[in-house]
Amino acid sequence: MADGKPVAECLFCKIAAGQVPATVVRETESMFAFKDINPQAGVHDLVIPRAHYANAVELAANAPDLAAALLIEAGEVAKAEGLAEDGYRVVFNTGTHAGQTVFHVHAHVLGGDFLSTFGS
Repeated sequence: MADGKPVAECLFCKIAAGQVPATVVRETESMFAFKDINPQAGVHDLVIPRAHYANAVELAANAPDLAAALLIEAGEVAKAEGLAEDGYRVVFNTGTHAGQTVFHVHAHVLGGDFLSTFGS
């Protein structure tokens, strides 16, 4: 069972702890937001809880209040980046077939461009 404790070998746990540099967008006691190093849109930020959960489903099952806080923080990041008025996308990749490469739950906040529809 997931307990949310930091995982020593997790890249995102290291970023949230300040052990690995990142371009910080926002941070709170429970959340950390930073620029994606491989942006897929004009604005592409990652929002992570400081607590370690492998994916969005694990987070929601074990810490539903933290899952809600993650979505709220994604909205705050969008506002801070000037995306709220025109719109933005929040994406969770879950598992390798979905493109998840770091197994610490993270929300991608994408915007700044007109984003294509899925499948195009």
